[in-house]
Amino acid sequence: MSARLIPFIRRCAATAGALVAAVAMLGCDRNGNPIEEFGLDKLQKGVSSEADVRGVMGQPDTVWDDGSGARTLEYPKGPEGIRTWMFAIGASGTLIDYRQVLTQEHFDTIRPGMSADEVRRQFGRPRSVVQFARKNEEVWDWKYRYVHEDRLFNVHFDMATKQVVRMTISEMSGH
Repeated sequence: MSARLIPFIRRCAATAGALVAAVAMLGCDRNGNPIEEFGLDKLQKGVSSEADVRGVMGQPDTVWDDGSGARTLEYPKGPEGIRTWMFAIGASGTLIDYRQVLTQEHFDTIRPGMSADEVRRQFGRPRSVVQFARKNEEVWDWKYRYVHEDRLFNVHFDMATKQVVRMTISEMSGH
């Protein structure tokens, strides 16, 4: 390698390193923590309004009536997304809380006997719904991230009663 080529390569490497660091910082909040969804850092619990949430997140997929004027706004980031956000809005129109519901910990709260309506309300719109008539089952799935891999969480319902029979997890091949 020529003596003039080595300084050029070093300059290119330094520039590339600075570019990678700058791009990485775009995905972090003010404290350097990774941003789970762009715009969330603009919202404050107890301060932001429903209009602020809609300004950041857009039109919700579903608005759930929680009674007495309170509601929950559902934002699935799919069908191939790995997040569904639920924003709790108080009767006064102020953001109370928000959370990403497609997590292993949250899936662990599903129990046999729960109704399809209860599951839909807690986890949002499923990625797919497939009926298996011979098994008398309807299976809903949600794509989610577990550690560093994408998986499918499957909830099996009895087709007659629309109650949870069991849950399974499918690895996503090729990802």
